[in-house]
Amino acid sequence: MSHADVGDGHLLAELIGHEQFRDDYAGGGVEADGLRHGPYWLRNVCPAAYVRLDEMSANAILRDWAAQFGPLPAALSARLEHTVHPLVAEATVRYQLTDLGQDAFHDWSGVHIDFHELVFIDRPARILSLLVAADD
Repeated sequence: MSHADVGDGHLLAELIGHEQFRDDYAGGGVEADGLRHGPYWLRNVCPAAYVRLDEMSANAILRDWAAQFGPLPAALSARLEHTVHPLVAEATVRYQLTDLGQDAFHDWSGVHIDFHELVFIDRPARILSLLVAADD
């Protein structure tokens, strides 16, 4: 099977199944045998939980999250424009993990105030990027 034949659902499933995906984003880092992903139990995250986004919507999510408490310092804004926004622009498809609801929360998931997860797939470059914007 060539990389062009691999569907987005398969790529998302591979991402979810990767041990680096087992991160609660609350400071503990990746737990290879972990059961949590962000605020959710890992078992509740599946390819169908992701929705497609256009470039403008993905950029708006990131900009709104980054500037939620006021204007960004010029150096940080420039760094985001240089390192993050090209991922959005170069992606052939973009996805956002939907809000899975409180029933999907793990035992201490209330630590996250905001949690935004975006996946960018750049097919020509054969790159899949996961970007999490979260705070606790």
